[in-house]
Amino acid sequence: MHKSVLLNETLEFLKCENKQAVLDCTVGGGGHAQEILKNLPPGGRLIGIDADEKALEIAKENLKNFKGAFVPVKENFRNFDKVLNDLGIDSVDAMLFDLGISSFQLEDGERGFSFSNKGPLDMRMDRGLGEPLWQKLNRLSEDELGRIIRDFGEERYWRRIARALMEEKRISPIKDTFRLADIVRRSIRYRSGTRTDQATRTFQAFRIFINDELGALREALGKAGGFLKKDGRIVVISFHSLEDRIAKQTFKDLALQGAISILTKKPITPSEGERIENPRSRSAKLRAAQRL
Repeated sequence: MHKSVLLNETLEFLKCENKQAVLDCTVGGGGHAQEILKNLPPGGRLIGIDADEKALEIAKENLKNFKGAFVPVKENFRNFDKVLNDLGIDSVDAMLFDLGISSFQLEDGERGFSFSNKGPLDMRMDRGLGEPLWQKLNRLSEDELGRIIRDFGEERYWRRIARALMEEKRISPIKDTFRLADIVRRSIRYRSGTRTDQATRTFQAFRIFINDELGALREALGKAGGFLKKDGRIVVISFHSLEDRIAKQTFKDLALQGAISILTKKPITPSEGERIENPRSRSAKLRAAQRL
C-alpha cells in the first residue's frame, strides 16, 4: 500500500478548508488527494493530473466517493496550464507537486523502475509516448551515458559504470532491470549489506533522463505563480537533491520578484516516526510558498 509522505504537513501548509480549486499535479494513487478532498468546502474541486495512466485509474477507484469534486486528467504536469485552460479555469487556490515515485510503480516489474523486480527497461511514466529506456540506452555513446549517470544520478563512479555499459552493449543489448543492476554492481565492486544498493543512483539517473523529469519540473514551477490566486499556497515534496535544488531556486527567484512569500525557511523533513513506519520517506523534503 502506497503511503503518502508528509501528509499532515502538506495539509497544514495547503490549508484547504476554504479552497474552491486545488491542483494536484502528481495525483498518483490519490493518497494526498483523498485527504485534501475531505477538507474542501462544498463545491470545491481537486484537479488531479498524472502522466501514468495506471496511476490515474487507481486514483479514480480510490476517489470514487468524491464524484464531481475530483477531476482526473491524464497529462504531464509540465502542461498543467493547458489542463486548466481546457477546464475553463484561470487560477487555483492551491497546488501540490509530490515528486516521488509510487510503491505500485516500483513493484510492477513490467514498468522497469526497480532493480528489485525483473522486467523490461522501460521506465516511462507515460508508456504511450516515446521509446522505452532500453532502446535509447543501447544507442547512447559512452560520453552520453557518463553524463546522464553523473548529472542525474550524482554517481561517484559514473565513468566506471559508463565504460562497463559500453562493454556489455557490444556483447548484446541491455534490455532488463536485473542485467542493468548487475552491470552497475560489478563495475563498482558491489558489497552486500550496504544500506543503499549500488544500482540506486544509476536507476534514478535513467528514470530522470527518459522522462525529462527535471526539465518538466523547471517548466511547471516557473509558471506556477501565474496560476495561483492571491494568498494561494504551493507545496513541493521532492525526494532527491536535484529536485529540491530546483524548487529552492525557483521559490527564491519568485520571492525576489515579489510574487511569493516563502513559508519554509528550511525544508520540512519526515519525523523519526514516519521514517521508521515508511522508510521510503527518509529522503523527502517539503517546501511551501504563498502567492502575494
